[in-house]
Amino acid sequence: MGSFRFVGYAIVSADGMLATADRVMPPSLKIPGDQKFFEAGLDATDLIVHGRNSYEDQPRSPLRKRIFLTHSVTAPVPDPDNPKAALWNPGYASFEQAAAVAGVTAGTVAAIGGTSVFDMFLDRYDTFFLSQAPHVRLPGGVPVFSGIPERSADGILAAHGLKPAIRRVLDAAHDATVTEWKR
Repeated sequence: MGSFRFVGYAIVSADGMLATADRVMPPSLKIPGDQKFFEAGLDATDLIVHGRNSYEDQPRSPLRKRIFLTHSVTAPVPDPDNPKAALWNPGYASFEQAAAVAGVTAGTVAAIGGTSVFDMFLDRYDTFFLSQAPHVRLPGGVPVFSGIPERSADGILAAHGLKPAIRRVLDAAHDATVTEWKR
């Protein structure tokens, strides 16, 4: 099998959450500058990995190959509802096996959520793009990584060997920024 480059994309609230307590990404986190950045990043990937509650609702979304994490399968299988997707239970098969079922054996893999997906690749990310919406708070929400709020997202990324490289403003009207964390 070929080699993979892993990237993560997440936008979080000031308290490190990516969704409300009912697992919904609120409109306050759907910031235009970040959405544009996210879509451009996904256009450059070969495969997307996410849970059933995470998705990217964009015009080109149906064209992208993806893997859905699920407990409903043991071996990786093609998704009967999406010809560009595979279903994977990481408790029973490797990522590489699931990627092969999705038709990808090398290239850039984007992890886009939720918490368990982001956690799973912490030691494999080459780059993690952490966008922040500093004026949004989601108390009791769904954290980007396990261990939040006891630790910050920045602290968790650093503990896994990533270092902040470039930080830039994505949307000045919302004070939204993205920090590129590199291994």
